[in-house]
Amino acid sequence: MAALGVTITLLVWVATLLLISIWKQIYSSWKLPPGPFPLPILGNLFQIELKDIPKSFTRLAERYGPVFTVYLGSRRVVVVHGYKAVKEVLLQHKNEFSGRGEIPAFHIFKNRGIIFNNGPTWKDTRRFSLTILRDYGMGKQGNEQRIQKEAHFLLEELKKTQGQPFDPTFLIGAAPCNVIADILFHKHFDYNDKTILRMMRLFNENFYLLSTPWLQLYNNFSDYVHYLPGSHWKVIKNTSDIKLYTSELVKEHQVSLDPNCPRDFTDCMLIEMQKEKKSSETGYTLEDITVTVADLFFAGTETTSTTLRYGLLILMKYPEIEEKLHEEIDRVIGPSRIPAIKDRLQMPYMDAVVHEIQRFINLVPSNLPHEATQDTMFRGYTIPKGTVVIPTLDSLLYDDQEFPDPETFKPEHFLNENGKFKYSDYFKAFSAGKRVCVGEGLARMELFLFLSAILQHFNLKSLVDPKDIDLNPITVGFGRIPPYYKLCVIPRS
Repeated sequence: MAALGVTITLLVWVATLLLISIWKQIYSSWKLPPGPFPLPILGNLFQIELKDIPKSFTRLAERYGPVFTVYLGSRRVVVVHGYKAVKEVLLQHKNEFSGRGEIPAFHIFKNRGIIFNNGPTWKDTRRFSLTILRDYGMGKQGNEQRIQKEAHFLLEELKKTQGQPFDPTFLIGAAPCNVIADILFHKHFDYNDKTILRMMRLFNENFYLLSTPWLQLYNNFSDYVHYLPGSHWKVIKNTSDIKLYTSELVKEHQVSLDPNCPRDFTDCMLIEMQKEKKSSETGYTLEDITVTVADLFFAGTETTSTTLRYGLLILMKYPEIEEKLHEEIDRVIGPSRIPAIKDRLQMPYMDAVVHEIQRFINLVPSNLPHEATQDTMFRGYTIPKGTVVIPTLDSLLYDDQEFPDPETFKPEHFLNENGKFKYSDYFKAFSAGKRVCVGEGLARMELFLFLSAILQHFNLKSLVDPKDIDLNPITVGFGRIPPYYKLCVIPRS
């Protein structure tokens, strides 16, 4: 009888806790946007497809509207879907939603640097970083010359393939990697350099793993699965290795620093750190500089590399589009002069193709998570401080009113009836507002110049019939990862 009494008491206790938890969920959601009813601990796990969370968000938006609430585990998330709502969050409420939602896989970068920083230093770090990047040619002629110089090395490496099949992942990726390395470290790496190949492998592997279902589970349920075996440990190890490498470079710069003659981004941050040490202000530390540099190194390499790689696959799928690009390049640039940014004005088709590649591949579909910095009224709802806010980018890039037949690759999405380039305010591939990608200008320039240079000198040749090329990503999560493939580049006569 005593054992039965203990069992009943335990059951009553568990049931009471469960009811309290459910009541808290209901109570806290009274003024929140609508959404599916969450279970204790699990939240809305059963309404979310971990293999494609962005698709799940689209499905929930169809039911609950452009602003809705889901619980990923115990974490409350407000998802914003569609052009008007996303624009309101990113631009009209840019201060209230400028925080960075936590991404547990990048815990060692937490509250430092630019991308994953939600601490008190993020605004100053971002502002100062943008100032340095502008000084070193962000969006100006300095970067154009960097990219043109690197295009020469890229073309030489492509010639060495002698028309034989090759994996473009690291050969193509080395070009944007060298551009950002020059800005950050004043370094240029040989395309076969073991150190830089290792870094690119770490970048590439992390971007892939972050987009797998297990990492979606980890980033939303890390309290429960952190100590389990799984690929999250590989991401954490890779991130630690990237940080260690950038730390070594920062320390090398510190030893050889000449405050009167900064060589690169890292030198400028070290000089600022020295200035702040002499003042009463709490300034940058070596750790802050290391994480900031690592942020820029990863983002400046992997996103542009993946976009170029996906773009080449798309062009092989549609050889008629590649042929039109050849015709435009021959007419505007000719066979020998290196492409320049000024050419973009006379090359609306290339400009449209570059934009359509970015729209179609939808590289970071759900954006990086934002966070409410204060209690905020939004469309009649109360968004409490600390709530994760996800302004989905795919809902703009795949809007079927702005981009008819959005699932199809059509450069005409960015061309008017006269064949001129047509701007769309729905094109927010780099996000917008306070957390817009700091490298947007550089990335746009790289994509146009590198693609133009490759197609100026080579024809792309697929190893399979173009109609058999599958453009579907191999996994969707943090990013949309293109299929692995090989191709041949045939010199144009």
